[in-house]
Amino acid sequence: MSNIAFTRIQRECKEVVTNKEIAETGIMIEILNDSLSEIKGQIRGPPDTPYQGGSFDLEIKIPDTYPFTPPKIKFLTKIWHPNISSQTGTICLDILKDQWAASLTLRTVLLSIQALMCSPEPKDPQDAVVAKQYMSNPALFKETAVFWTIRYAKGKAEENPQYREYVEKLRDMGVTEDEAISVLSCSNWDLAKATDYIFS
Repeated sequence: MSNIAFTRIQRECKEVVTNKEIAETGIMIEILNDSLSEIKGQIRGPPDTPYQGGSFDLEIKIPDTYPFTPPKIKFLTKIWHPNISSQTGTICLDILKDQWAASLTLRTVLLSIQALMCSPEPKDPQDAVVAKQYMSNPALFKETAVFWTIRYAKGKAEENPQYREYVEKLRDMGVTEDEAISVLSCSNWDLAKATDYIFS
């Protein structure tokens, strides 16, 4: 990592760790190596969203060309959100791509990701299936996102008992829990449709 990148990210990490406002919003980071090129981020699910009460881990990779190119960030914790891939955790956020500016910092990026969790942009999706569900059936989207938050992000909400039963039925057929949740979610929790998809 270049001296510019190292000095800059060192300062930004300190800013995130010591900033009270950041701590209150539930954003934390952990530095994974001495070169500061790999950082683990954590975002608490924002209140009044399906992600409330969840804890979401992020992989943050700082390129040698930082801050002139954006950090590479993806969700490690599975999440049901139109702008985040339910399979890979890839985030669709303009400031992580063509709208990046060297004046942006790790703090502003993490706050922007948390804001995206509050206000999805379904017309610019990373995950078309989730975006379609979000637009066509908002209540089902919310229930699904809450279920994923409970299962993957240690959310504290009440789990939908029917969804749990459907996951168990597929598991009894030899399907892994992750695959069962993913296929059921993509099938709008239609057990027959999900079963046909898996076994056809």
